[in-house]
Amino acid sequence: MSDNKKQRPAFRPGQIELGTAASGDGDSGMMELPVIDASDSVSERGKRPDWLRVKLPYGETYRNLVDIIESNDLHTVCQSARCPNMGECWTAGTATFMILGNVCTRSCGFCAVMTGRPDEGLDWDEPNRVANAAKLMGVKHAVITSVNRDERKDGGAPIFAATIEKLREEIPGVTIEVLIPDFRGLWDALQIVLDVRPEILNHNVETVPSLYRKVRPQAIYERSLEVLRRSKDQGLRTKSGIMVGLGEKDEEVLALMDDFVDAGVDVMTIGQYLQPTRMHLPVVEFVDPDKFKWFKQVGESKGIEHVESGPLVRSSYHAERHL
Repeated sequence: MSDNKKQRPAFRPGQIELGTAASGDGDSGMMELPVIDASDSVSERGKRPDWLRVKLPYGETYRNLVDIIESNDLHTVCQSARCPNMGECWTAGTATFMILGNVCTRSCGFCAVMTGRPDEGLDWDEPNRVANAAKLMGVKHAVITSVNRDERKDGGAPIFAATIEKLREEIPGVTIEVLIPDFRGLWDALQIVLDVRPEILNHNVETVPSLYRKVRPQAIYERSLEVLRRSKDQGLRTKSGIMVGLGEKDEEVLALMDDFVDAGVDVMTIGQYLQPTRMHLPVVEFVDPDKFKWFKQVGESKGIEHVESGPLVRSSYHAERHL
């Protein structure tokens, strides 16, 4: 059997970080985000919470934006994941673009991105296409993310840098957030991104340290914190986020907040984990919206400047406000 046949289904990068979408609910314009747990877990929990139901984006403006993306042979995290906040963010002039392909060299337990070894090198025309699409879409704040490219010593960092530079060239006044991998702790690769000074440097730790072995088996919690520390030490505005509902304890989330304060993290995002397929980690808990409000209050009281916390919050949600 070939390596390709062994790979997971071809979901696009960032799909789980933003949550996947499910079937519509009649003509109501609402959708219920799928949480496809292990064979009997959905029935045990009963009906999914009402707070995981959102309006689908629609209309001519939305269709035009989709056409721009497709005509430039690009994908946004927003579109590929059918993010519940897509309509709101695009209207606000924010979009999240994915670069470096759609095959990730890691196999995180929460993420449905296809795992394998990318066949292709870097696509040096990609920065041009991203900038062109962003300009046509009227993007004011661009978020750039990617898969992990651990097979490369530079981790794909030069494409991040080139994309930032091209966006600024084509869209005067644009602000840029990058959601980067940890580059395996290869700090020269990180420096390539830091040198072009995006307005926000985002790197998600995803979960609490005790869950890393099953959630992020190829990542190291302290290494992720070091990415944030080094970025802050060079004067960048830093951001990181986690998913809850994976079995973490409240006190672990609070301890993680303390680590963020020590690392100088400016912005934290907290959202509900949603299981994409039966192959991935099940949802242990649907966290109540009041708990998210409490997390926000505690995090900001500890010294994190801004905590974006809610069941449907994703890394790029209200990204333009985090400047």
